[in-house]
Amino acid sequence: MKIVLMGNPNVGKSAIFSRLTGVNVIASNYPGSTIEYKKGFLKIRNEKVEIIDTPGIYSLTPNCKAEEIAVSLLEKADVVINVIDSTNLERNLYLTMDILEKRKPTIIVLNMWDDARHKGIQINKKKLEEFLQVPIIPTIGVTGEGIKDLVESITYPKVVNIKKHTYEEKWVDIGHIIKNVQNLKHRHHTFLERLQDFSVKPLTGIPLAIILFILIFFIIRFIGEGIIGFICEPLFEKLYSPLLFQLSNILGENNFFHKILIGKLVKGEINFVESFGLLTTGLFVPFGMILPYIISFYFILGILEDFGYLPRLAVLMDTLMHKIGLHGYTIIPIFLGLGCNVPGILATRILESKKLKFITATLISICIPCTALQAMIIGYVGKYGIFYVILIYMILFIILLILSILLNKITKGFSPELFIEIPPYRLPRISILMKKLWMRVKEFLLEAVTIVLGGILLINILFNLNIFDYIANFTSPVISKLFGLPKETIIALLMGFLRKDIAVGMLSTYNLSVEQLVVSCVVLSTFFPCIATFIILLKELGIKDMIKSICIMLIVSISTGTLLNHIFKIIYFFKIHFIN
Repeated sequence: MKIVLMGNPNVGKSAIFSRLTGVNVIASNYPGSTIEYKKGFLKIRNEKVEIIDTPGIYSLTPNCKAEEIAVSLLEKADVVINVIDSTNLERNLYLTMDILEKRKPTIIVLNMWDDARHKGIQINKKKLEEFLQVPIIPTIGVTGEGIKDLVESITYPKVVNIKKHTYEEKWVDIGHIIKNVQNLKHRHHTFLERLQDFSVKPLTGIPLAIILFILIFFIIRFIGEGIIGFICEPLFEKLYSPLLFQLSNILGENNFFHKILIGKLVKGEINFVESFGLLTTGLFVPFGMILPYIISFYFILGILEDFGYLPRLAVLMDTLMHKIGLHGYTIIPIFLGLGCNVPGILATRILESKKLKFITATLISICIPCTALQAMIIGYVGKYGIFYVILIYMILFIILLILSILLNKITKGFSPELFIEIPPYRLPRISILMKKLWMRVKEFLLEAVTIVLGGILLINILFNLNIFDYIANFTSPVISKLFGLPKETIIALLMGFLRKDIAVGMLSTYNLSVEQLVVSCVVLSTFFPCIATFIILLKELGIKDMIKSICIMLIVSISTGTLLNHIFKIIYFFKIHFIN
């Protein structure tokens, strides 16, 4: 038996799915979060039942890729579980009517039953069952209430012999149903409801967003640096370092395996940043430098998702984004890209045009540094002062604005208006936050540690074979003359294809000035994407558009690096001749 969960975006399908199957699906509080369908299994009376969680849709007339996937999965279903938001019954019933017309065995789940009660919404379950002639199960997905009743009803779904309705007839029937099954009690607005209005109006919402993002930046940095200073560095320096030093003495500094495992000694000591061994830098970079910022970023992202702020941010930014050729909803893939470019680019699937998808995916790859890269930038560049960190972000932001305007003018296609579901504000549940945080951290560790270790191993082998010398000499005209960097920095730029955080780590070994470090970090951010992002770009855009995107990246990185180098030279010239 194959059971398909269907419903509007943000009705809690993923939470219901997770309760039924135990599969770890991230239940986000913004529409379109489940882009690729997930499947799991449930045992009912010794029978293994397949359950599929589909992307959120509003009707069975698809308008984008995600909706096409959902409709195609419905055709293969033996049973449909239609998940409805109890606080917005009228709008949700349109999809319900579409599903019932398909004459598939159907069960309707009235999810968020507790939110409806809190808002003074009363739904007569028995009357609704009489109108729709299918089982109705009230549930609270995040707590599991009603899930047992849902499982028991799966064995007794009903098929309704309903005639096809026109668009107008559906809304007439829905209006009749609402009039008879739903009652509203008078109640005063809560603090969260007032905050909802406050955060979506431009006059109050934009200042709030600015304050919020400044606050988020400092909170992420505070949490990340706290974990590094109080947990990671003491563990590595006081417990792990003495063990490695003993191993270093056993192997001998000039031993081949010492160079691979420990790396080079800096002033006779192990330096976890500069030694570049598998057991030193290879473990310290992912665990000691990046993981703390990954934890802090995804914790804050989880709060924003579950609280319901991101859709309001999309609506707030829509007018401004349209002026630069984007869609308000692109703010969500961009925000996800700050954690990792891969989910950011995957989230472009919910955009309604090929043009928007191409522009957004390209902008994320060029202008949005992932958390791992940001952690390294903050760690290295931040030593010279917060001004230079902010300067890098400002340069990337300016590139994003200019590039989005240019791409909007030269890329064929259209930019549609914003149609987005705005959920009510809800206080996040700590158990769900921690579950999502663990899943994302685990995914990072499984990917990052392997690639970091492989990258450092490759670097050491190529270095000992003197291959990097040939590469550095061949590319020196670009690196030295255009970017004003030592020719050896090409090695770091090339390593950015594996992991950009490794590449920034390598920059620390070249004794760069702060201006050279800014140029290097900007070029590295805008240069060829890491291998994981490259694969996703190929998958999402196709080879033709991916090649276009890569060409844009190369043009942007070379031109920006050259321009920054000359600007810094001009500033230095004025300092020497006019200020001093």
